[in-house]
Amino acid sequence: MASSSSAERRLSRLRRHRRVRKRLSGTPDRPRLAVFRSLRHIYAQVIDDAAGRTLASASTMEPEVRGKVGGTSKREQAQVVGRVVARRAQDVGIGAVVFDRGGFRYHGRVKALADGAREGGLEF
Repeated sequence: MASSSSAERRLSRLRRHRRVRKRLSGTPDRPRLAVFRSLRHIYAQVIDDAAGRTLASASTMEPEVRGKVGGTSKREQAQVVGRVVARRAQDVGIGAVVFDRGGFRYHGRVKALADGAREGGLEF
């Protein structure tokens, strides 16, 4: 059984992320919804890569989100973050995005965040 260090896993994820980012870019009319998942928290940003600006963001670190997710599973927290980022994106006039899973598998919390964003009204 081969065990890999956390540094090796992190580098593998970054390699996967770079591979995905070669083909995927956010435009002003269809920005990129980027996801980062740590062991404890999950973060989402809506990014216009052409201008290099973050248009909307949400994470489990924010007081607004923390009040909604207290005592729930990480998967449910991710879904709430997805809904919040979708609402904030719509507030600045964004209805459609491209999904950037950040080198993470589209599974579990990453999928829950995407489902929450779809529930919130984002299209991708």
